[in-house]
Amino acid sequence: MAGRTATSEEQIGRVGQRRQVVIPRKMLETLKIQEGDFVAFSEQGNGVLIKPKRVVDPDDTLTREESALITKARREMREGKHVTLAQLEHEMARKRPPRRRKTT
Repeated sequence: MAGRTATSEEQIGRVGQRRQVVIPRKMLETLKIQEGDFVAFSEQGNGVLIKPKRVVDPDDTLTREESALITKARREMREGKHVTLAQLEHEMARKRPPRRRKTT
C-alpha cells in the first residue's frame, strides 16, 4: 500500500506498529534519503513537514589547519611529489630524539 498515489502530487505512506513511517520509494530517491539517514519533522498547519536532515559529527570535521594540510598533500600528489609510508616512517624515526633510560 505504501507508495500509492492519492493525487498527482501526494503519495501515501503508512505509520507502522512502532510509529515508524514508510516513505514512498519515489520520494526517497528524489530526496536522496537512504536507510539510517535523519529526517526533521515540523508541524505545519493541518499536517507535518518531513525533510531530510544532514547531521555532522563535530569530531568528523577538520580544523582549518588540517584542511589546509590535506589540500597541500593533494596538490603535491597531483604534481607527483609524494613519499611512501615506509619513507615517511623512516624520516619520522630519524628525527625522533633517542629514548634515554632512567638510571638510579
